[in-house]
Amino acid sequence: MDEGPHPPKVDRRRRDRYIGRMNLIHRLIITFRGRPIGRDGLGNQYFEERHPRPGQRARRWVIYQGDDDASRVPPEWHAWLHHLTDAPLAETARRPWQKPHEPNHTGTLAGYRPPGHDYLGGARAPASGDYEAWNPGS
Repeated sequence: MDEGPHPPKVDRRRRDRYIGRMNLIHRLIITFRGRPIGRDGLGNQYFEERHPRPGQRARRWVIYQGDDDASRVPPEWHAWLHHLTDAPLAETARRPWQKPHEPNHTGTLAGYRPPGHDYLGGARAPASGDYEAWNPGS
């Protein structure tokens, strides 16, 4: 039986119930196996394994608030997640010259667009005259 170019229909209610059950199971596993450590300013929750396996260090993980995007983890918590520090660094101990953490904006409306980008009207400063276009025949 050929489905054609369209994917098969998905029963959204059934899928949502499945995802809801999986989230419940995931929450139970986290509750029994993980110890809550804290939250960051973006609302992400951080956990550490309650009972590490013998001879190995405790696993650490994050549950993201919103989209799962690793760039949403501030540097203070990144250091803790990767076992660079034993405790999370204080977010308030920033130097005056340090900017607040921002997730990666690539591909979003907040992403960087250089002068002359099509979304900015496509107009850029004229070339200075020291540029000569390459022609394959010359």
